[in-house]
Amino acid sequence: MLNKAKNMQGYKLHGKDGELGTIQEFFFDDHHWTIRYLVVDTGTWLAGRQVLISPYAVTSVQHEGRYVSVELTKRQIENSPSLESDKPVSRQFEETYHDYYKFPVYWGGAFAWGPYSYINRNRENREEPVAAHKEWDRNLRSTEDVTNHHIQALDGEVGYVEDFIIDDENWAIRYLVVSTNNWLPGKHVLLSTRWIQSVSWNEQKVFVGLTREAIKNSPEFSAHSLLTREYEVGLHRHYDRHGYWLDDLEVVKTTH
Repeated sequence: MLNKAKNMQGYKLHGKDGELGTIQEFFFDDHHWTIRYLVVDTGTWLAGRQVLISPYAVTSVQHEGRYVSVELTKRQIENSPSLESDKPVSRQFEETYHDYYKFPVYWGGAFAWGPYSYINRNRENREEPVAAHKEWDRNLRSTEDVTNHHIQALDGEVGYVEDFIIDDENWAIRYLVVSTNNWLPGKHVLLSTRWIQSVSWNEQKVFVGLTREAIKNSPEFSAHSLLTREYEVGLHRHYDRHGYWLDDLEVVKTTH
């Protein structure tokens, strides 16, 4: 299901032995634009710790009840590698973290989830990375930090990042929610992360291969309505682009 990142802030995290805390934000990689960790505030039971939860641990997301279930216990989290809240996520921490939980490394292959384009939670049917799967350098970004980055179209600035649309099936960031208030008062549009050409993190700019006129005339996104497949089809048709769900159908065909 598709949902806005800001909507998921405050969701409760349910573990095997009780409530673990609330979701604060997300860390994603700037290569595949996929969520790598849920950042959780544990409240008082584990004070002073910034806890990261990998999507590999997630068993379900209940949007109506506003909670996420994970296959972890408080003891597991308490004994997990500690990340100080004022430091970025290092490669050493990630390697130690994945080794502790016995999660496969997502960077160990060419696809979003290592040897897979989808997240594989079946521990008994996981492929180990092989030499043919080239590893890639991951750099993690915070959804909070990237919010308000400017959108640079082919012919000038067009707005800024207001939110992110997350697909909780494989934790891909499907779209940026863009506010054009500084150019088209009151209008919000969606831009697929597949249409991003590059990002200048120092300049806080996201470059897309689209014109301002095309973005101006794109279907408006209402922050209060559900994101339907009908809307997505219309959006991709407007830009004459291929829908990601067609690729997902090909994955299903090749795995059955």
